[in-house]
Order: sequence, then structure tokens, then C-alpha cells
Amino acid sequence: MATEILMPALSPTMTEGKLARWLKKEGDTVNSGDVLAEIETDKATMEVEAIEEGILGRILIQEGAEGVAVNTPIAILVEEGEAVPDNIDTPKNVASAEPAPVSQPVAFAPVATQATPAQRADKPVGRVVASPLARRIARQKNIDLAAIQGTGPNGRIVKRDVEAALNKAPSAGQVASALPASGGSSAVPHTTMRKVIARRLSESKATIPHFYVSIDVELDALLALRAQLNAMSPAEGADAFKLSVNDMLIKASAVALKQVPEVNASYTEDAMILHEDADISVAVSLDDGLITPIVKQADRKSLKDISQEAKDLIARARAGKLKPEEFQGGTFSISNMGMYGVKDFAAIVNPPQAAILAIAAGKKQAVVKGNELAIATVMTVTLSVDHRVVDGAAAARWLSAFRTAVESPLSLVL
Repeated sequence: MATEILMPALSPTMTEGKLARWLKKEGDTVNSGDVLAEIETDKATMEVEAIEEGILGRILIQEGAEGVAVNTPIAILVEEGEAVPDNIDTPKNVASAEPAPVSQPVAFAPVATQATPAQRADKPVGRVVASPLARRIARQKNIDLAAIQGTGPNGRIVKRDVEAALNKAPSAGQVASALPASGGSSAVPHTTMRKVIARRLSESKATIPHFYVSIDVELDALLALRAQLNAMSPAEGADAFKLSVNDMLIKASAVALKQVPEVNASYTEDAMILHEDADISVAVSLDDGLITPIVKQADRKSLKDISQEAKDLIARARAGKLKPEEFQGGTFSISNMGMYGVKDFAAIVNPPQAAILAIAAGKKQAVVKGNELAIATVMTVTLSVDHRVVDGAAAARWLSAFRTAVESPLSLVL
């Protein structure tokens, strides 16, 4: 019996996606567990695995198609020797296509292959609510619905909103005139990840009242402890480890969150959500953006466990092998650009989290200890905070607790 393969919902906020690539061709045998296609959502590029077996009889949505609505038929699976029914048509409007009358849909097991940012994106992306007609016009005219303010009920984007945006949009000639007349410039189309980064960061800066608090932290005691602990590691095997400074700063952040729980919180319209666990999102740079894999319950884990888990998460993030639950969530973020020699910087809050810590490079400099000058390795960290959740005094207390954990690092191993 012919079976529809439907566009799956691969995240709680997904309403449509891009069919990035088919990994099976028409006529190919499909076994349970085979990867059928890659689908690009607002959060990740996902490999979709088939659970049913059969022959891929017909591909209804070609690779590269954007705006494919969830539950739209994308292909037909048939049994060996069975013909594809004649009443199966290719959806004309992939954003609103109705399922064709064949049997039950195929079940999927999604596996993340490339995730989206959070300093963006590591957390739930707001759904764009628009009427079907508005979506169709926007798709035809290449208008980004995320950039439109809806005037319909509950902020819904309707036809007049898209038409108004179209009237304001620059013409092709105007866009061309904005580019240099010569010099080899080129236009690079935005990936879904880049669009989500742009939308989420714009929303964060526009809707969250940020404030920033910086502090200098001496690293010498932490660096000495790191060297001692690494010297204790076996040369190889499952118990081998190599602590990085970032691993220890993850732990220090978690320790500070337990001491100042007001910062380990999220804002909602009705209440402040205080989180019990310190789940630390770690910003990881990718070729086309960034993603924030999460070291969960970092306050309860040893430095060795944090190090091994973080290395595994980062490696799989760059290989595009994270599962959605490994980068969606988190209660606090850190972004470390110290390896680039950055003196200081401020990051953008990653909602619904209340704060993110920007970590700069550690550099040797003169410091005053008592009445004498000394040389110390000092780094500047900046806490970006959502003022709706955290007040200035709480942010200052958190930074003080973080500095104490770093400068007296034995607390990280006790």
C-alpha cells in the first residue's frame, strides 16, 4: 500500500522548513533507519530517518524547496512491485498543501546534523504567525515575514502587512545601486541559520533592556591548579582528561549561579522562573553561524566530567551531530573569545535566559597587592543582563562570586 511521507515537525516551534537535500532517489530501496533527506528548520539541519520499509516511488518536493509546511506530502513510499497511485499530485503551494488521500503517514526519527545559534539561537525561536495568503505573497515576492509587524488579531501578519512591506522594499535597481560598481562584490544568500540569528538577536536587543557589568579576574591560581590536575591524568584511556581554562570557567559559572540564584532565572509575563539546575550553554562558532550546546547540571559535575562532556558536545556541534535537546534549553550562557586575544566585549542576552558572560583573554599585567606591585594574569569578563529579571546589585554579587571561584579555585574541586 502506498504511504505518504510527510514533512515532519522537527522542533516544537517548526511550522515549515526547507527540504535541503534528498539522500535517496526515486526507485531506491528504503530500509528502516535509512536517512531519507536533510531538512533545514529554524533551529537546525536535520537528517530524517525512515522507520517504514519500501521503495521510494515518487519525490513530490524537490530539494532546495523552501517554505514547505509541516505535514505537506514530500514523497510517496510504495511496496516492491507496486505502482505509485495516479491520483498523487505534486503540491502546487508547498506552504499550504493538503495531504493527498493515501494511507497513514510514515513515522520518522529525527537526528540533528547542524544546529543554529543561540547567542543567538540556542533556545526556542518565536513563531511567525501569518495568514496563508500573506505567506504565499511573501514567498512569491521574497519578503521575510520575520521582519514584518503584523496588524491582524494578536499580531497576526495579514495581506495588507505584506503589501505594505512590499511597497517599502527597495527595487532591484536600488539594491543594485547599493553595491559597488566594481571590485568583485557578490551577494551571498542567507542560510536559515543566519536568518534566525539575525531575527533573534534583533528581537533580543529591541525587547530586552540590557545592562552590562564588568570585572577583572586574576587567573594565576586557576592556571596552577589546572596544570596540577592535568598532570594527574592517565596518558590514555577512558579516564584520560585534559582540562581547559574554559572547562573550569563553566564550573565557576555554575558555582556562582548556585550562590546567586536570582541570575539563574527566566522572565515571563506572569512570573519569574527560577531554575534549580545550572545548565550552561557554551557558544561554539560554526562556519555559517554559532550554536550553544549545553553542559547540563554543571553545578553537580566534576571538572573531569565537564571537560569530557564539553569536548564531546563541541566536536559533535562542529560535525553537525547534536541532538535537539543538546542545544535547546540552558539557563545561562558563556561566550569565550579569549583565544583570539580579545581585550573585552559584551555579548547579547540569549532569551529566555537572563544573562550571558563574555570572557576575554587573560594577559599578564601589573597589579597592586597590598602596598606592592606584582605581575598577574588578568582577564576581563562582562556580564550582560536582562534588567527585567536581574537588578544591578544581584549582577554585581554574581560577578563577585564568580571571581572568588576563579581566584580560589579549590572550591571547583570540592
